[in-house]
Amino acid sequence: MKKTTIAALVASLALGTAFNALAKLPPPPPLDEKGKAALEEKKKKDADAAEKAKAAQGAAVDKAVKNFQGNMKKAGKPVPKPTPVAAPAPAAPAKAAAPAKPADKAPAKKS
Repeated sequence: MKKTTIAALVASLALGTAFNALAKLPPPPPLDEKGKAALEEKKKKDADAAEKAKAAQGAAVDKAVKNFQGNMKKAGKPVPKPTPVAAPAPAAPAKAAAPAKPADKAPAKKS
């Protein structure tokens, strides 16, 4: 066997053993009042951080667009018009498949 094959087998065995050990851990105890309050506070902080990140992303995009347009004007090239982005339409619900009709028997030929 090659050394890389042996190393891969040993690594997969170690990884499998680690996941097996983690799977047997008992569930964490239920949260008390302090834990619940801390969890709510963390959710609130995460939501605020996500909102700030979204605002920062928008500001960075605006700055990049202004920079691009300024560079285009300096170079004497036409500045392209921004294309409006429409919200995607909601997907139509899938239609249920029609039940299969039994095949009609071909009429017997009369001779």
